[in-house]
Amino acid sequence: MIGGRIEGISDDGLGILETGGRLIYVPFSYPGDEVRVRGTKRRFGRLLAKDFELIEPSPLRERARCPRFGRCGGCLWQELKYREQLRLKAEVFERITGIEAEIKGSPKIWGFRNISNFIVTTAGIGLKEYGSPSEVVNLSECPVFSKRTAEYLRALRDFLSEMGLKPWNLKRKAGDVHYLQVREGKFTGEVMVNLIAHRKPSKDAAEAFRDYFSFADSLYWSVKRDERDDPRGNPELIGGDPFIRERIGDVTYLIHPNSFFQTNSYALELLLRAVEGFTDGEKVLDLYSGVGTFGVWLAKRGFNVEGVELNPFAVEMARKNARLNGVDAVFKVGRAEETSIGDYDTAVVDPPRKGLKETAELLVKSGVERIVYVSCNPKAFRLDYENHMAKNYRVEGAVLVDMFPHTPHVEAVVKLVRKC
Repeated sequence: MIGGRIEGISDDGLGILETGGRLIYVPFSYPGDEVRVRGTKRRFGRLLAKDFELIEPSPLRERARCPRFGRCGGCLWQELKYREQLRLKAEVFERITGIEAEIKGSPKIWGFRNISNFIVTTAGIGLKEYGSPSEVVNLSECPVFSKRTAEYLRALRDFLSEMGLKPWNLKRKAGDVHYLQVREGKFTGEVMVNLIAHRKPSKDAAEAFRDYFSFADSLYWSVKRDERDDPRGNPELIGGDPFIRERIGDVTYLIHPNSFFQTNSYALELLLRAVEGFTDGEKVLDLYSGVGTFGVWLAKRGFNVEGVELNPFAVEMARKNARLNGVDAVFKVGRAEETSIGDYDTAVVDPPRKGLKETAELLVKSGVERIVYVSCNPKAFRLDYENHMAKNYRVEGAVLVDMFPHTPHVEAVVKLVRKC
């Protein structure tokens, strides 16, 4: 048995206990906590506490709203006071990147998520347990997602019971229903429900599905053809509209089951304005443009925007969003690393978690004057900057936006300007 005080926080948000020259990483703990660790396991080259108790709480703590906190993998920092969450996020970002940045908190820290994927299993319906690929925390509410979570999950459980549909068995990889995905337009009040199942609905099942989820503006049944544990399938519209809408400031976005959209509608305007504030000139290249989240916003403000995105469906959605908002932004299908970069004043990049990699070299060779780099992975940004861009660009500003309260994650917007 090992005891001691948590002295720091790791890059991924775990409390660090130093004892006997060893570091033990303790989930759900914060600086100042006094803890007792009964057991550890080695994972990814480090010791992770697997059986521990809180002896004396840190003054940084407050009571969690969710009764499942401490097991559910959705919120690692829900018992950390919000101002301390922001302070630690800025501290970790600076430690990783060397950049001191202002951080903007989320306007709402409860009920802010506009999407939730509830796994449907024989062990329960809810979210995965922290650190476990197979244990599920059975939920009836989720304070970070929606006040209506109980309504959604009750409708699902009643529907499954009446139709005799079997939840997914994670060990046997068998069953009928695997996930329930719910999306909310926080500013429009519109709701999309998407059931991810391993079979097509019968006529009776489709009718019952519409009845149980009659409150939904858009209703999909997605058929999943593989056994992978993810909320993906081929969506079929069962009822209502093919899209729901979300309105951020003066821009309206269409949302589809296959669309990626930032998860925090309330903080999204802060992120968009941070990108806008770092964008200069007239001509803007929007790389990894997705459904046009940044491109349409910037076009609405008079910038001449051209977006490039690998996913053809996302490009189709971006074009719909441009038409819906009456802007002339151009979006086309293409690989970012193969894009012929012409005479642009600013390039906005929002790459996947792995970062830009070879696209960084392309930008350097293009000679574009300014790059606005949006990232949820500071380590990937640091590698891109240090390995490819530092010789040619300097950091001229950075803003952090907390899109993910109660987690260690943060979204960064960094302005890079070409050196003379």
